[in-house]
Amino acid sequence: MHSALNVKMIKLIVANWKMNKTVEESCLLANELKNLLKNEKNVDIAVCPAFTSLHPVSKELKGSNIKLGAQNMHFENSGAYTGEVSPSMIKDLGCEFVIIGHSERRESFNEDDSLINKKLAAALRNGLKPILCIGENWEQRLNEETEDILEYQLLKCLSGIESIKDLVIAYEPIWAISKGNPNQKAATKADAEESHLFIRKVISGIYEEETAKNVRIIYGGSLKPENAKELLSMPNINGGLVGNASLNAKSFAEIVKAAK
Repeated sequence: MHSALNVKMIKLIVANWKMNKTVEESCLLANELKNLLKNEKNVDIAVCPAFTSLHPVSKELKGSNIKLGAQNMHFENSGAYTGEVSPSMIKDLGCEFVIIGHSERRESFNEDDSLINKKLAAALRNGLKPILCIGENWEQRLNEETEDILEYQLLKCLSGIESIKDLVIAYEPIWAISKGNPNQKAATKADAEESHLFIRKVISGIYEEETAKNVRIIYGGSLKPENAKELLSMPNINGGLVGNASLNAKSFAEIVKAAK
């Protein structure tokens, strides 16, 4: 077990809607969230709709306490990249955050750490706050390779990146999310805390301890209303990246309220 770093910061709860919701459905959900969460002052909140819904959801959330993020982006600002969306385009729509290197992008679309590194650099260059996803799968966990995998991903993804003051890291244990979990084994708060603390230690080695203390590390392994309070109470877990539970306004609002 690693020794603790005392970390106290405002938590960030991010909704990843993935490939769900039409424009109309996205706007309805955004409107529900706006009403349910309008009095939440001590938590940072962001939603990441599909690209098709970014512009209307941006208008829906205007003047609210909920920020906007995208689920992915290309590393170039423009060019002959049919079907891709650039950092400047999502910035233009009012996005503050962008998810980079989600496990589903890595697994289904073969994104590797060097591509993710290019996207991270491009996001930061364009004034976006990237949410870098890292994490091990079930086999790697069984083989006790968790720390090796996390360190390798961090070193590769952050290569050449001088400042990470706008970076968020999401620890996403693939074995603890429904798609990558053959044994339905959820991460305990101790599992999650230990990995978050290890990530912070690696960051302090790449940069310095002050940077490590100030980087938000959020949890992305099946965060739900039932486990949110105990996971978010851990000292090195600074928020959550929420998948399925974010598609329902009430369940996402419960997670946000558990983060205070």
